[in-house]
Amino acid sequence: MTDSAAIQLQTGLEWLHRHNLSGVDISFDELLMYRNFTHLLSNKPNSKVKHQMSGQYLAKTKGRGMEFDEARHYQPGDDVRTIDWRVTARTGKTHTKIFREEKDRPVFVFCDLLPSMRFGSQLLFKSVQACHLSALIAWTAKQRGDKIGGLILSENNLFEAKPRSRQQAVLHWLKALKDNHNDLPMQQEVTINELDKQTQEKKFIEACAHLRRVAHPGSLVYLISDLQHLTNDALQHLYQLQKHCEVVACWVNDPIEQTLPSAMSGLMPVTDGNETKIVNNTAQLAEYKLKAKQHFASKKNALLDYNIKWLSISAGMPLSEQL
Repeated sequence: MTDSAAIQLQTGLEWLHRHNLSGVDISFDELLMYRNFTHLLSNKPNSKVKHQMSGQYLAKTKGRGMEFDEARHYQPGDDVRTIDWRVTARTGKTHTKIFREEKDRPVFVFCDLLPSMRFGSQLLFKSVQACHLSALIAWTAKQRGDKIGGLILSENNLFEAKPRSRQQAVLHWLKALKDNHNDLPMQQEVTINELDKQTQEKKFIEACAHLRRVAHPGSLVYLISDLQHLTNDALQHLYQLQKHCEVVACWVNDPIEQTLPSAMSGLMPVTDGNETKIVNNTAQLAEYKLKAKQHFASKKNALLDYNIKWLSISAGMPLSEQL
């Protein structure tokens, strides 16, 4: 282990101790902690808001909202109540006021807690980091006045929280994260058989299809996952979803999934997400790193090609040091 890696690991352990965290299970208090870190994340919309109800954001379309946008010449059919008498008196020509509509935008979180997320080599399990990020998104949405809802996908079930406003909605979401996460069984094996893999891929596809149905047009959707079960069928659902929502894919990864420690020696089974092999020399370590890089780059490029934004989150560092 290099000096910088050792320092990072020591810093991470001190962070766990300071906040009384295990990195394996989740407490309600650690999710409450992220209400103090909302400045780390921006939920400001980058595309046209398409939801039909009035709300917190100015839409690009002009209409009968409350926010004044401009004055223009009066045209037959315009509401006489919107005539701008000051501009009319100053110019000698009748002008009418144009307002910009206000739209609402729910925030929807898809949190993947399938078995591949129950892994961590340094600081946190990927599943724990996914819940931390889900909590941060919820607190940020609450601060901006957005509704918050989401899906939690686990091996046992698919939990759905309808988008709601106010702090009670956030607390309901945090409790669901804690309960669903801590009910998960510990993974005893590094590998899973082909039947298990196909079953989990099917669950991920079905969850993406459900997400597409329940996410309201104009929503900001966060997909939080290690993307191990992202197939072409799942991608198609996400592609259709991004046509009427803003979608951000948050890739939660562990440092050892990208590169193995250079000081590793002896025989050790490792996986790059596709296959497991025994590593026992430097050449195989380099081969593992290259294949892992190519594997995850292909997923990233596939999402970017579908106009889905990409955010990489490591389970080996606190969120506050990454965002």
